Amino acid sequence: MEFYTDSQRHIQQQFDSKPLADRLGETIVTEEVNELHQGFIESRDFFFLSTVNGRGEPTVSYKGGAPGLVTVLDPKTIIFPSYDGNGMFLSMGNIAETANIGLLFIDFETPNRIRMQATAQVVDNDPELERYPGAQLLVRARVDSVFFNCARLIHKHHRTEASPYVPDTDGSTPYPSWKRIDFLQDALRPDDQGQADDEGGVITIEEYAAKLAAGDS
Repeated sequence: MEFYTDSQRHIQQQFDSKPLADRLGETIVTEEVNELHQGFIESRDFFFLSTVNGRGEPTVSYKGGAPGLVTVLDPKTIIFPSYDGNGMFLSMGNIAETANIGLLFIDFETPNRIRMQATAQVVDNDPELERYPGAQLLVRARVDSVFFNCARLIHKHHRTEASPYVPDTDGSTPYPSWKRIDFLQDALRPDDQGQADDEGGVITIEEYAAKLAAGDS
């Protein structure tokens, strides 16, 4: 299968980079996850996920969790969880509709990165869900292409701490502040309604914005 599209080829020709693009496509782009890919991917506790809906509108989402958030089951198959979020299910809905995803794995401290394209499905009864306590859904994806990508423009950052909202071994996680916002109370899922009072009370959107600015979400 041709890795590049016609539009990509056109711009390569414009900048006289087709021989370089061909060489990279032949040498670093693979259709399977190898041992080096797997070690890097499974050491990450976050990644960026791109999806596209049926109208052709893309979105990119940050996905975080514990190290090993993405599991490589075999050279052609990866899985990752969908945890409780804001109820919009943009990424999961897009996957269910079009199946095409892109994943970007980054180590900001080294730095290093891997890019992947895959064809995915969303499942709610997969036995592999047991790997991820607290997950609502599982994404199971077939790897289409994967490659290490130049990291020279990745700015170095040092981790300060992991998010306290990563589900623990029994799947429990702290109640997030956004679920305490006043205008959301009657729209929350049934199991979330009424919990705001136990978590310090209902807050306004302005108070939530102040929490965000202070790093207390």
